Amino acid sequence: MKKIEAVIKPFKLDEVREALSEIGVSGLTVTEVKGFGRQKGHTELYRGAEYVVDFLPKIKLEVVVATDLLERALETIIKAARTGKIGDGKIFVTSVEQVIRIRTGETDEAAI
Repeated sequence: MKKIEAVIKPFKLDEVREALSEIGVSGLTVTEVKGFGRQKGHTELYRGAEYVVDFLPKIKLEVVVATDLLERALETIIKAARTGKIGDGKIFVTSVEQVIRIRTGETDEAAI
């Protein structure tokens, strides 16, 4: 099993969620986060005063998938989240050793 953590632009969330659902991903966790990468934030103007926005709003998706579904899930996220502009985000993949569904006690892939 693999855990996918994807940091994407907030307005792409629904598109990514729907695309993952279409390939059979049944659940995901979403967190509103802030951060910056190469874009290093930007400058805005408010009531005549300039100020720097260092941390930009992002969405972090966390999904655990069976190893055989990993490549399809990654391709789906990339396709749905890409705008072609700076700040599209990043995807991190890590191994998951064990999953337990608390309610039923199911383990590993049965618990996903």
